[in-house]
Amino acid sequence: MSQPDTQRIQPDHVIRQFARRNPLDEAQFLYGEIAQRMLQRLSYIRIQPHTILDAGCGNAHALEPLRSRYPDLDYIGLDACQPLLDTARQRYAARPGFWQRLRNRPTPPLAFVHADMAATDLTPESVDLVWSNMALHWHPEPSRVMAEWRRLLRPEGLAMFSILGPGSLVEIRDAIGQASLNTTTPPLLDMHDYGDLLLQNGFLDPVMDQETFTLTYRTATRLLEDLRLLGGNPSIDRHAGMVSRSWRQRLVDALEKQRHQDGTIHLTIEVAYGHAWRAKVHQTGATEFRISAGDIKRAPGSRAGRPGVRFRGPEKK
Repeated sequence: MSQPDTQRIQPDHVIRQFARRNPLDEAQFLYGEIAQRMLQRLSYIRIQPHTILDAGCGNAHALEPLRSRYPDLDYIGLDACQPLLDTARQRYAARPGFWQRLRNRPTPPLAFVHADMAATDLTPESVDLVWSNMALHWHPEPSRVMAEWRRLLRPEGLAMFSILGPGSLVEIRDAIGQASLNTTTPPLLDMHDYGDLLLQNGFLDPVMDQETFTLTYRTATRLLEDLRLLGGNPSIDRHAGMVSRSWRQRLVDALEKQRHQDGTIHLTIEVAYGHAWRAKVHQTGATEFRISAGDIKRAPGSRAGRPGVRFRGPEKK
């Protein structure tokens, strides 16, 4: 079982799997949609960031959408997978963005950094917004990542992210159990745990909400192809080594038994969204923060035991 602040994820496997999927253009059917929904949420927040860190940027697909909202932003794309960054540099580093061409203005600074999200070596208090789309759930220690984000953000800066929730891939888990396959899907923390981690790492007013996507497929094979495009399975407890043709067929057969009345097979994707502010605080120890009482707000409807965290969507059962 995962601890509240860790996930049984093998980071080297994550890097290898995404390198094999480079470029990630075909995965944007989901990742791009979620980025647009993050931008909609961002439109309700009063912030005009100058420097944005795209944590887990991949091929920097978020760069142009972010520039459309903030044309003068200084963009830093960070990822642990070098091939993804190489593709991003080829696409963006040597040419102006669409909005700069439209306005006939120079392209603001653009940088790509190869580093772990929890250990970036970037300058403290150097960014106004940390943006992370569908990347944090691939890290084994999300609490360390949030501590790094807090270190990098200027006072009153904002962290905004999206992650896969534990309600994802229920059909795959059911099929694995039905076929008696010796493997498991990636372990995923609940959005409530992420809200707690934000508070523990010195953030204020965390807001967490979630929504569920249902993807429909005519064939189990196509479903598994899309699942591979979205990142595969980096769980430490997954089936070791290459699977045989018969192993895969057992999984396909189990998925085929899940067909709905309209003939389609479903894949559930739960996505959680979170954002929180970097408080005006003074750190007094490795895990201790001193926060002004005037900066602490209890959101209306906050549940006991989770001060300051607002939850939208279904309550945890």
